[in-house]
Amino acid sequence: MQALISGRKVEDDSRKDAILQVMSDKYCRSILEIAMEKSKSAMEISAETKIPISTVYRRLQTLHDNKLLGISGSISDDGKKYFLYKSRIKAIATSFNGSNVEIEIVPNIS
Repeated sequence: MQALISGRKVEDDSRKDAILQVMSDKYCRSILEIAMEKSKSAMEISAETKIPISTVYRRLQTLHDNKLLGISGSISDDGKKYFLYKSRIKAIATSFNGSNVEIEIVPNIS
């Protein structure tokens, strides 16, 4: 038997629309999936998902703007900045009942 982890309901209609749009994009879903367990760089995401790097950067920005992706940064030993991306969500549950759309987000706390 699987234990259910409670999530947060999304109340704002414009946020609901943005999340549904992100979830309908196969690249966004792939990025969230690959960055769920471990933070990854844009190059790692591109290599592992076979998504072109320019597309990865555009989707990373979209996911970050919608608060679905966390970014951490550091400076390497040779002085270069690099960023790592990690999914802030573990799951999204949606339901549609007439004019009512419900979205619940389960945070990624791993």
